[in-house]
Amino acid sequence: MKALVLEKYNEFVYKDVPDPVIKSDEVLVKIMACGICGSDVHGMDGSTGRRIPPVIMGHEASGVIVKTGSNVNIWQPGDRVTFDSTVYKLNDWFTLEGRYNLSDNREVLGVSPGTYKRDGAFAEFIAIPEHILYRIPEKVSFEQAAMVEAIAVALHSLNTAGVRTGDSCVVVGAGMIGIFILKLLKISGASEIIAIDINPKRLEEAVMAGADHTFVSTEVNIGEKTFALTNNRGADISFEAVGKSESVSIAIDVLRKGGKIVLVGNISPSINFPLQKVVTSELKILGSCAIRGEYETVLKLLETGKIHVDDQISAVVPLSEGALWFKKLHKKEDAINKVILVP
Repeated sequence: MKALVLEKYNEFVYKDVPDPVIKSDEVLVKIMACGICGSDVHGMDGSTGRRIPPVIMGHEASGVIVKTGSNVNIWQPGDRVTFDSTVYKLNDWFTLEGRYNLSDNREVLGVSPGTYKRDGAFAEFIAIPEHILYRIPEKVSFEQAAMVEAIAVALHSLNTAGVRTGDSCVVVGAGMIGIFILKLLKISGASEIIAIDINPKRLEEAVMAGADHTFVSTEVNIGEKTFALTNNRGADISFEAVGKSESVSIAIDVLRKGGKIVLVGNISPSINFPLQKVVTSELKILGSCAIRGEYETVLKLLETGKIHVDDQISAVVPLSEGALWFKKLHKKEDAINKVILVP
């Protein structure tokens, strides 16, 4: 089969590789669409250390089952499917506790951090365990289904926060995940939704996604301005979708006493942290890792039209052109959001 292989950092090769061999509890999926995630872009240049070459990246995908393992009964060739990005053991303690995203020895598709290597979906075919598969509704296209993983990450952050109707919420970082957090907050009935980003163009998208107010992150007194919009208390919940010291500080600064910050961004292994602010305000610090069962809900939201993704898809291009589009994304060319590769 053909695949887009990261042979070494910043160097992709579109080449022939062996077809995947499925296990008894796996299916072989013909990939129809696979999105380039921001984590893939950071993986390309080695900045995260989680995609050590050579590796086939890609974890936001959809496709059609072409073959099933001997112990697979529910799924059949021809089924349209998408799948979780996390491969986990069913008998793991955390899985049995309902927290499979934290399971020991979990693996992420398209990731090679040194302790394991699991090739992903920038290829014609991929082997997938049946227990992480989800059926694509008839009304949802393959390209739209390739967006489910990103929306599910955003939804998991809302579920982690325990968002209630009427909560005032701030989203710091209006990239792909931040935009979907904003869209989901609008659906959830949050009262005041505030978006903060360094890029004014992204803030324009944030307004279309549901933000009631926006601030450029370099503005002075953002905390005070947020307080003025929230009965002079501060926001109930903030979502940090970047992963840098500066953005975490902003997300903490805008909170009311006793508020919650949900950390979603994950590009920095460590950050500076405003400890005294957190302690004296009794803030709750929550981490949101990947996905924990949100796929089915997201697929239903797409099927019913309650959330839209087409506005976030900038290009659908052949997998063979993947290296070129990775370079465009790495250079942060304007007006490029999600790029979907099609084998």
